[in-house]
Amino acid sequence: MNADKTILIVGTYDTKDDELRYMAGVIRGQGGGVLTMDVSVLGDPSQPVDISKHQVIGEVSLTIATIAGYGDENRAMQAMADGAARLVARLFVEGRIDGIVILGGSMGTDLALDVCAALPLGVPKYVVSTVAFSPLIPAERLAPDIQMILWAGGLYGLNSVCKASLSQAAGAVLGAARAVEGTGRDRPLIGMTSFGKTVLRYMVALKPALEARGFEVAVFHATGMGGRAFECLAANGAFACVFDFATQEVGNHINGSAITAGENRLTAAGRAGVPQIVAPGCYDLVDLVGWQPVPPALVGLPSHAHNRLLSSVVLDAEGRRNVARALCSRMAEAAGPTVMLMPLGGCGEWDRPGNDLHDAEGLAAFAGALRDSCPPNVELREIDAHINDAGFAETALAVFDDWLAKGIVKRW
Repeated sequence: MNADKTILIVGTYDTKDDELRYMAGVIRGQGGGVLTMDVSVLGDPSQPVDISKHQVIGEVSLTIATIAGYGDENRAMQAMADGAARLVARLFVEGRIDGIVILGGSMGTDLALDVCAALPLGVPKYVVSTVAFSPLIPAERLAPDIQMILWAGGLYGLNSVCKASLSQAAGAVLGAARAVEGTGRDRPLIGMTSFGKTVLRYMVALKPALEARGFEVAVFHATGMGGRAFECLAANGAFACVFDFATQEVGNHINGSAITAGENRLTAAGRAGVPQIVAPGCYDLVDLVGWQPVPPALVGLPSHAHNRLLSSVVLDAEGRRNVARALCSRMAEAAGPTVMLMPLGGCGEWDRPGNDLHDAEGLAAFAGALRDSCPPNVELREIDAHINDAGFAETALAVFDDWLAKGIVKRW
């Protein structure tokens, strides 16, 4: 049977040779093709691999002898990770691989995260790890569409327990490579951030209106990983324009929440020169992991348990001012046109007059800080409406239509 898809298998073949070759056998048994890459430092594979450790480290103009001489496994493996990430990215561009599976303990997983981050969204990427789903792994290290499975019972040698994990991963990456739809599109793409319709609703009106103008719209759930995916695509030039209206992940990050898209949230589109319309949806809330302790700085503030996974703390006036400053500092880096829409009637359904989170003084404090800190490259437009009112969506569309007419937003 001719292999229809080729999967790259990466690992330290000096210590995990049996496990890596077992996965290769599973993939080949299902009709897939295999390319093997060794990222060992000290030892050698029992059999030849397709891409040697010498080729990997050569990508960063080093030698195995050099990094082995560091006497520091962590430093050596970080160099190997750099080389592997560069080489894997090139293999994909050259069309030599359709997906990747990487096996590792904590050291191998550290390398795997860098390698997966080097591949575009949509390339199947699986990591079999002894620390899968562990709090050791920060959100900012995760590629937006990475898949992980626990390498249970497999720390040393093959057995029936670890074969269950290894075979699942091998079958999953091959199946994903066969089933994945390419990211090619016949219309320009708009990226939008939001939450569910109980709190933010503008996308209900905006999505069909933008589609009627000939654009595709992707709405990202701004709960950490959604923002990561949004930023990744923006950095790669996937968007013709962004409607970044749920910027709460910035507030989460500066207030110490684990629900973060990283330090660089609200920067990728601006740095890439992508036209961006921004709004402070749910700026007043900090979302927290529901089963973790509240950060000391937020203790004593009103809170709400959304479910067993997620709780929210309501910021006081000074906390809101800090969020405004953080948003402005990030927008100040934008190289492309940027408009900040400030709905003076509120920025989430729960803060309307009469609702539980209504706080006129807090809203005024935030709006005032936004005015004071807004950088000169950003046009601040205050709207006498709530973010969920028709007037907000209409204003956003008016900005977009003006940019479209002027050629600032490109159809292609």
